[in-house]
Amino acid sequence: MREPILLTPGPLTTSPATKLAMLSDWGSWDSAFNALTASVCRDLVAIAHGEASHVCVPLQGSGTFAVEAALGTLVPRSGKLLVLANGAYGLRMAKIAERLGLTHQTLAWPDGTPVDAAAVAAALAADPSISHVGVIHCETATGLLNPLEAIAQVVASAGRALLVDAMSSFGALELDLRTTPLQAVIAASGKCLEGVPGMGFVLVEQAALTASAGQSRSLALDLADQYQYLQQTGQWRFTPPTHVVAALRAAIDQYLAEGGRLARLARYTRNAELLISLLGAAGLQLFLPREWQAPIILTFHAPAHPDYDFSRLYQAVRARGFVLYPGKLTTVETFRVGCIGAIDEVEIRQAAEAIRGALAELGWLTPQPTAAEHHHATTAIFA
Repeated sequence: MREPILLTPGPLTTSPATKLAMLSDWGSWDSAFNALTASVCRDLVAIAHGEASHVCVPLQGSGTFAVEAALGTLVPRSGKLLVLANGAYGLRMAKIAERLGLTHQTLAWPDGTPVDAAAVAAALAADPSISHVGVIHCETATGLLNPLEAIAQVVASAGRALLVDAMSSFGALELDLRTTPLQAVIAASGKCLEGVPGMGFVLVEQAALTASAGQSRSLALDLADQYQYLQQTGQWRFTPPTHVVAALRAAIDQYLAEGGRLARLARYTRNAELLISLLGAAGLQLFLPREWQAPIILTFHAPAHPDYDFSRLYQAVRARGFVLYPGKLTTVETFRVGCIGAIDEVEIRQAAEAIRGALAELGWLTPQPTAAEHHHATTAIFA
């Protein structure tokens, strides 16, 4: 019996080679582990083409730890943060700002509506006190891809700094620090790089990081202090997630061998298109319009059945060897299916059959007509 396949946006299914990398123990002060950390940081900066401008600061914890560290370190006490929110993770960024006591403002759109760059420009023009803007690249609550390039150009033109939560996009979706003006990119080990959870990281402009010394509201989440200590000693300030770093090293090696970002994106795109097609045949409809849908995680409307209950669907699919993700919307009943991880067409076809079988077992299946059936019905109508 194989372990369940995770159809989630992280943690996700990892490869045997990534799992194998965690079987060795590492001393946190050992020179071999220091070299491992340095190599991972170099490659993370290179993936985003930031070698000329940015440095990598690794951090213990989940991606949210890294978001909080970036906000608390980079936004000065005299500054103001404008949060662009069109889903749960944008709202989480605003909540972090509130807890940190940052002066901030939230510009919000409904779930599933992209950030409007023109509205951002208007907000910046109306409030010169805004120093930083925060946005989610791929809003994991829905799978929506925000127009990062347009937002970045608007923010740069206004002379402000942009902080990007790229948790669900880094390593797969396009993000080029040579051409897109971003002060910081925030991501984590257990997403599109296909490592395991436990390490966040921030790619930050070196000049901005140097200027932020002493600004952090936290000891453990002080990016400037973390980076300075790493540079001086080669070591993390506090106990590092050694096995997570080793797994990420192995995952990055596989990422590069696969062909890097374009190859990773191509595989995820094939996964997404196949899921949309197969689940559409089982009567499931995407929440987002296709033009806004990133091939990372798909949000589907729940079956239109009075007895629908996600926990029952989850357990039925789990019994077939696959793990789904609940919906994150408050006004619409949905569930989510991830396209990422060490999976391809074989697992996707099996997953779609598991979901279809679970829906049939629960009596919630409403299959759509096949293309041939649809053509026959249309021909009959117009005959």
